[in-house]
Amino acid sequence: MMFTMPRIPVRFIIMVLLLLPALGSGCAKTYYDAMEKVGIHKRDILADRVKDARDSQVEAQQQFKSALEQFASVIRIEDTNLKKAYEKLNAEYEDCEKAAKEVSSRIDRVESVADALFDEWKGELNAYKSADLREASRKQLEATQSRYRGMLASMHQAEKSMKPVLGTFYDNVLFLKHNLNAQAIASLKVEFAALRGKIDGLVKKMNESIESSNTFIANLK
Repeated sequence: MMFTMPRIPVRFIIMVLLLLPALGSGCAKTYYDAMEKVGIHKRDILADRVKDARDSQVEAQQQFKSALEQFASVIRIEDTNLKKAYEKLNAEYEDCEKAAKEVSSRIDRVESVADALFDEWKGELNAYKSADLREASRKQLEATQSRYRGMLASMHQAEKSMKPVLGTFYDNVLFLKHNLNAQAIASLKVEFAALRGKIDGLVKKMNESIESSNTFIANLK
């Protein structure tokens, strides 16, 4: 009796390919090679990851704005139930922290595929027989790398700007936790102005980073 290998669904194969990057850097090359075999190239992965990083910054913006609104609602109402106020603010802080980590994770993924793409591109320059085409490709590589470095710098600047905001936010949440009384509200009003300024600055930097990402994606195509 002849044994027939079961047919593996394409959906299962794609799912395995998507999971490979999470297994460690040692699997990155295997992942990129496998994706290219199914018609998905490094430049396509880079574009998708830049979009993911951009989208995560948009989501982080909204989360920080939501936290600021919640903070403002607490200090506006004198008879707020402070325990509930603390629980809400702490939940907002944890969501902000999670959003910030997601932004960093997305940026790391962008760097991973960009490094692989540029290494491959540079390594293949010597494969050209035509000196003119080799030089044209080299210039295109340098121009793409220059745009990429500008976009990445903007991403990292936005990423860096989240840390002091989270620090200030955490201090105030912790203060409220340890001072669940009316006097805490009066003290928080002083801190609110500083926090609002930092979040406004954060949103501005993220907008610049998002715009830089959009420009890079457009030029990559």
